[in-house]
Amino acid sequence: MSSADDRGPGTGEGTPRIDESPTVPLRAGDAAVADAATAQPRVEESVTVPIAVSAPGAGEGEQAGGEDPGGEYEPAATGGPRRPGRRFSSAGAVIGLLLGLLGFALVVQLRSHGTDPELATARPEDLVRMLSDLDSRSERLRQEIASLEASQRQLTSGAQNRATALAEARRRADELGILAGTLPARGPGLEVKFVAGSEPIAASTVLDAVEELRGAGAEAMQIGGAAGTPVRIVASTYFADSGGALVVDGTRLTGPYTLLVIGDPQTMHTALNIPGGVVDTVHQHGGNVIVQESGTVGVTALHQVSAPRYARPVS
Repeated sequence: MSSADDRGPGTGEGTPRIDESPTVPLRAGDAAVADAATAQPRVEESVTVPIAVSAPGAGEGEQAGGEDPGGEYEPAATGGPRRPGRRFSSAGAVIGLLLGLLGFALVVQLRSHGTDPELATARPEDLVRMLSDLDSRSERLRQEIASLEASQRQLTSGAQNRATALAEARRRADELGILAGTLPARGPGLEVKFVAGSEPIAASTVLDAVEELRGAGAEAMQIGGAAGTPVRIVASTYFADSGGALVVDGTRLTGPYTLLVIGDPQTMHTALNIPGGVVDTVHQHGGNVIVQESGTVGVTALHQVSAPRYARPVS
């Protein structure tokens, strides 16, 4: 029994020894380690703590006990299972892909704009100044466009106003031309015929008829006779007797006389037939007044306007 226990560890024979104390691996340089490699494994009840040792001639990154010499694995902090030291996540892959796409886009853009050597070699300060100049020019162009559009609106509005004013002026001129007797007129009115009786139709009777018709709203009138040219009756027209005939503005007319009037037919007809009016006066002298209403009466005689000798416009 004693001989078996006294045998050295290098023989490789005998019963293995049971130790209760924890074992600590020795360095690879000791002779005991070389002998223990051929011995049978010991049964240990205690927890062993591995201690990293460096083998003779090994590099700094190598570890004993079968560790990976590449240094890609490292022990866990708590002595548990080992885990990889470097791991790529999906988020990192996506970020890398996005960075690659961004770089590709920048390269394409630079190549597309690389035809202009001045821009390619310009400094950032010069590019900022050029961009500011372009913005200022764009603002000036927008203001010019707005000004031209405003001018166009004013011209259009002015043209419309001028057209309206011109139309109004023409309408007013036509009205004044009718009243002044310089333009012919057509419209509803009366045809009044004076037939003399035992006494000729006096100039005063015709003048009274003209005044009553004007008071009833007559707008245009002319008088004609059996002989002579019709005469346009205006504000300056005068009537005179001449040996049983009638002189109107220097034109001699013989009866019967026909008076053409444009205006409201009913109103003018009533004005002529008032008691003591023109119709009664002519009847008293044996004559007759024939009044006919017409939907269309044409006043074609024109008045020759003479230049005033003394009157001057105020404006």
